[in-house]
Amino acid sequence: MGKTEIRNQCFEEERALYGTQNLKLINCRFEGPADGESALKESCEIEVEDCYFDLRYPFWHVQGLEIAQSEMTKNCRAALWYSREIEISSSMLHGIKALRECEKIEISNCHIQSPEFGWFTQNVTMQNCDAESEYFFLKSRDLHLKNVNFVGKYSFQYVQDSVFENCVFDTKDAFWHGKNIVLKNCVVKGEYLGWYSDYMTFDHCKIIGTQPLCYCNNLVLKDCEMINCDLAFERSLVQGEITSPMVSIKNPLEDSVIHVPEVGDIIRDINEGTGKIIIEK
Repeated sequence: MGKTEIRNQCFEEERALYGTQNLKLINCRFEGPADGESALKESCEIEVEDCYFDLRYPFWHVQGLEIAQSEMTKNCRAALWYSREIEISSSMLHGIKALRECEKIEISNCHIQSPEFGWFTQNVTMQNCDAESEYFFLKSRDLHLKNVNFVGKYSFQYVQDSVFENCVFDTKDAFWHGKNIVLKNCVVKGEYLGWYSDYMTFDHCKIIGTQPLCYCNNLVLKDCEMINCDLAFERSLVQGEITSPMVSIKNPLEDSVIHVPEVGDIIRDINEGTGKIIIEK
């Protein structure tokens, strides 16, 4: 069944296209003094191309959604909630809480400026995107991010079963309480990285900033640089191969083994802090 096309129209009323099916919107605008919300709520099999969204809650409970070359403004808050099978490409997502409790999502070549983005989502693929947010992807799982540049605070907290490749993250308190996380060829800059995580692996990554990777369990670092890292690995169980000098290491737990070319200070001031630190120049 082919999709019904709607072109060059403006919608401003409440639930303007509520419950529609098999619809393709081209060069349409969702704005106006009526200030209506929930334009496409409970719809299915929707395509959106070159459209502009300036009203709240357009895509709640949508099944089967493709968005391309479109813009969601700051006024388009909470744009995608409780929806499944979503593809978003070459678009701007600039409203707060743009994605929440959604599943099976592909995002590519997008610009995201959205506090509280991606909460409680699962099965998300994101490629070639720039993002700015706070609490990015809180309590989400099954994420696969590739070539993503992110700036913000408190990212990826409580995330599980996820892989990150060739990403650059300038963030604070990232990956707290993460579980089953792999980062490959990534740069992570910030403070207090990865505290309380379990089964977290950094593979050929660069880590920059103070007090990283404390209170971790089953932590693995493979050929990683650690720049300006002090008080690292406090009360963590870690197997680490570090390729750059470190400022200081504090109290790695028994059964830890850390290989490092140079470390300015080794602090052992608790009985449990007996992990091996092997200097390999």
